[in-house]
Amino acid sequence: MSKFFKSHHSGTSELNITPLLDLVIVLMMIFIIAAPQLANNVELSLPSKAPPPDHPAKPPKLTYIGVDANGEVTLNKQVYPQMEPLKQTLMEMFKADPELSVVVRGHEDADYELVIGVLDILQQAKITRIGLATGVGDDVQSVQ
Repeated sequence: MSKFFKSHHSGTSELNITPLLDLVIVLMMIFIIAAPQLANNVELSLPSKAPPPDHPAKPPKLTYIGVDANGEVTLNKQVYPQMEPLKQTLMEMFKADPELSVVVRGHEDADYELVIGVLDILQQAKITRIGLATGVGDDVQSVQ
């Protein structure tokens, strides 16, 4: 009697998709959980496209505050040796004109703690229209 062995080493023609389905289900669950967090509930009030006005708008009157290299603080070329009188003056100016616009410029060699102190005073005076002047030059008054 002869023995015949059938070998089952032939390649399988079936594709196992179970791991692929598991991966798809996990990714789908991640997207379902993450999707509500992607939604933003920020309300925006976007400007409408209005036609330009017939007459050009008048540029705002700017108030200049400078801090020079010696730590001298000026408001419209008037020197303020202390911060409290500067704060009082700015509060009075804001009461007179709620649309007050201020430009702050610190000299490149100035102590920037003073510039931060000026910005803090502007915040305490509730002035929100603030610009920071940048540029090359030695004279703080050159902005004015």
